Amino acid sequence: MAEAPRNPADGRDETDLERSDRNLVELLQEVRVVQTGVQILFGFLLTIAFQPKFAKLSSFQKADYFGTLAAAATTLIMLTAPTSWHRILFRRGDKEHLVTIANRFMIIGLAAMGLTMVGVVILLSDIAFPPALTVLITAAAVIACSVLWYALPLARRRRLEDRAGRPSAVHELGGARGVELPPKQRSGAA
Repeated sequence: MAEAPRNPADGRDETDLERSDRNLVELLQEVRVVQTGVQILFGFLLTIAFQPKFAKLSSFQKADYFGTLAAAATTLIMLTAPTSWHRILFRRGDKEHLVTIANRFMIIGLAAMGLTMVGVVILLSDIAFPPALTVLITAAAVIACSVLWYALPLARRRRLEDRAGRPSAVHELGGARGVELPPKQRSGAA
């Protein structure tokens, strides 16, 4: 049996399958880190509706609560989807596709987590602080999530791809989907 071709161009001596295995392990580890915090936050949100003071919330606060709860549920669904896909597709030889789709779920899950965090900040600060401070704190949370989670990494990715002299995977996909294309697709080969 012939050994699979290796691609040492990036300094790693691994086959495409080994790279997919490593990418999936890294991605699932990232999910584990994020998921625990989201589960705790989701549990906290579930208990709020059963508190006596919940009935006293304004209609805005209740709408924010509902949106935040929906965003937290979306986050958990997106972050657990890769595990389900992995179990269902286990030993089917589709690891590269699994890594690509799991990456998409993770990015959507992180966006939903950002919405969840902003929603919690709005809800708690609207209850505890004056409106001006609520707007300030919420704006800071939106900017922090947007810049640290998306703008800076996407800018760095674009610089790295420009430096390497290859078209950006972001450009090839027609937007910032965050999907790393396999080397053969990046170069335009089928």
